[in-house]
Amino acid sequence: MPLVKAIRVHELGGPEVMRWEQVEVGEPKDGEIRVKNTAIGVNFIDIYFRQGVYSAPRPFVPGMEAVGVVTAVGPGLTGRKVGDVVAYAGKPMGSYAQEHIIPACVAVPLPPSIDHTTAAAVMLKGMTAHVLLRRVFQVQTGHSVLVHAAAGGVGSLLCQWANALGATVIGTVSNEEKAAQAAQDGCHHVIIYTKEDVVTRVKEITDGKGVNVVYDSVGKDTYKGSVECLESHGMLVSFGQSSGTPDPIPLSDLAAKSLFLTRPSLMHYTATRDELLQSAGEVFANVASGVLRIRVNHTYPLSQAARAHADLQARKTSGSIVLIPDD
Repeated sequence: MPLVKAIRVHELGGPEVMRWEQVEVGEPKDGEIRVKNTAIGVNFIDIYFRQGVYSAPRPFVPGMEAVGVVTAVGPGLTGRKVGDVVAYAGKPMGSYAQEHIIPACVAVPLPPSIDHTTAAAVMLKGMTAHVLLRRVFQVQTGHSVLVHAAAGGVGSLLCQWANALGATVIGTVSNEEKAAQAAQDGCHHVIIYTKEDVVTRVKEITDGKGVNVVYDSVGKDTYKGSVECLESHGMLVSFGQSSGTPDPIPLSDLAAKSLFLTRPSLMHYTATRDELLQSAGEVFANVASGVLRIRVNHTYPLSQAARAHADLQARKTSGSIVLIPDD
């Protein structure tokens, strides 16, 4: 079997548990393709698997998205050929590798107008933003939205897209540099949460009403404030937990204003081939039209994925992180 280099996790823990080692890649079976990755996206879900927040049999190769070139196709497979350029995101995990075997049904043709690094940065985050803004809660002109971690990979896309949809966008960030980026990305109001009280500022901005929807990827540290920022009948969309898992939520928290709470997963909204193609298609169209500007602010060699994780967890990064496979 062909050998390639990959990042593997043998035990749970910090970035230091990620090892750069040889693995067997094998040959694709029925319905599968082998992809030589050219650019690999880094996402917080990769950290959750490494820490054990989400479980996976060990050892495992982390990574949920990449772009690459098809190097082999399974027997009898039609619709894919060697040399095709494809992007993929979601399960099966394992994109932190020079080559990776995936089901052909999860691969999406990459438009030639979009470069590999941009696509690797936007595939998972972009489809997440699409699902959050167009399906979980349909943002429309006149809505007000609050985006936590507005300068992050998904946060940046949420701000740009919500602005284009005609919403009033409020974003939270940790410092002046990230505030400037959030403003460039379409935030009408930026709150530096280390200097200002988020709930007080949101109430001031909305004349005491609160927002229609909060997009919260932070979790434990922001849950209470997120609830307080919502208007009556508002929705809290919890889609991450970078600060830790929120404490158990009593229904009485929602009853006071007849609130809605949801914890969506992208995988449930792109479960069919049609849903996947629709979501990816809208993302690529918005990139091509300029609605979404992708900030790949950090690239690392794949062999240094541990450093990328450490920087992401320490909030030293903004925008998207991409790993480039070592030769």
